[in-house]
Amino acid sequence: MAKNIRALHHFLTLLRRLNYLVMVVIILAFSVTAIFALRNNNQHMVKLRAAVFVADEKNGDIEKALRELREYVYAHMNTNLASGANAVKPPIQLKYQYERLVAANNAAYQAATAKMLDDAQNICIAQNPGSVFSQARSSCAKEYAAAHPISAKTVPEDLYKFDFVSPTWSPDLAGWCLVASGFFLVLLVLRFLSTTIIKHELQN
Repeated sequence: MAKNIRALHHFLTLLRRLNYLVMVVIILAFSVTAIFALRNNNQHMVKLRAAVFVADEKNGDIEKALRELREYVYAHMNTNLASGANAVKPPIQLKYQYERLVAANNAAYQAATAKMLDDAQNICIAQNPGSVFSQARSSCAKEYAAAHPISAKTVPEDLYKFDFVSPTWSPDLAGWCLVASGFFLVLLVLRFLSTTIIKHELQN
């Protein structure tokens, strides 16, 4: 017990040697650096997001741009893509990619429909030679269409909508500066408490 008390007194004595002003300056330096680092994180995210939108508009390497944005957001604080109550959600919506996918699906639907109608015509002509406007051919074509339905495909949202969430803390410049600032703030509080404790003991 006495050994623990001596160790505590030794620790309190070391804390009293810490200069208040120096500790405050250190805390402010780390805090200011953290603020600038967090701002830089956000600005770089904005650049990567803009690169995604450019790739979308110009039909460039969208996958590469998205990957770079995703990896950066996942690894850095203060890089959330959307902010505010009226922000677009999900924040990444590839308008041009969506339009291209819809156009491709429509073209595929029209091509499939045209092929089905062509097949129906050929089969029904072979089965019902005679007048082009015969009831048999008409019935045959309707039956073939019913047996071979063609439906337009919808575009899945995960092909053009994305949302990446940044971590609460990340091991980058901003993250470590916040840790250092918090560490010295704790030392400052302990320094103040140590002085109070020692003064109280001396008075008693």
